[in-house]
Amino acid sequence: MSFRPLIFAIPATAVFSLVAAAGLAWMSPASALDSGSDDPLELAQATPPAAPPPAAGGQERRDRAAVNPKTFCLDQIARRAGNRTYLKVRLDLKAEQTTAWNAFAKASDDADVKDTARCNALPTEMKERPNYVDRLTMEETYMKARVERIEAVKPSLAAFYDTLSPEQKAVLDRPRPMGGMMGRHHGAR
Repeated sequence: MSFRPLIFAIPATAVFSLVAAAGLAWMSPASALDSGSDDPLELAQATPPAAPPPAAGGQERRDRAAVNPKTFCLDQIARRAGNRTYLKVRLDLKAEQTTAWNAFAKASDDADVKDTARCNALPTEMKERPNYVDRLTMEETYMKARVERIEAVKPSLAAFYDTLSPEQKAVLDRPRPMGGMMGRHHGAR
């Protein structure tokens, strides 16, 4: 079986766009961000994705929908809250563990309030890809927010973790998926 007809059937502009998009994803400073947002204890707030590079010819770029950083950011907060609910049910907490859980949940909820305020300050539309310095600034802002969230949640999380049985700790100790979207689709969590 020959693959030659299949290869030549793909337009050169499509191949170039795929190669360019993959290269830019690895080279941009925002690509270094941790994006394991399906982790029940994800402590990070995601940075809005950068707009894709302009396509050859320009018309395809104008036809693409604009990115909505505000909605993307708020979705991340909603996922974290949902993951906490999942985790609470999955751990099947005992009566003596609920006080520690409630302290952790309150710290997480308080951090979500701050993150929501940050998200609400983001634009609702980004038509153009930010330049390198702007992307670096976005990454810096994201990292500062992540550290702030970790510092706010970690003490209550550590106290809660100490109340867990070995079986419950095994649920929490599973490795987080890596690689963003790819990590979210492999295997049962």
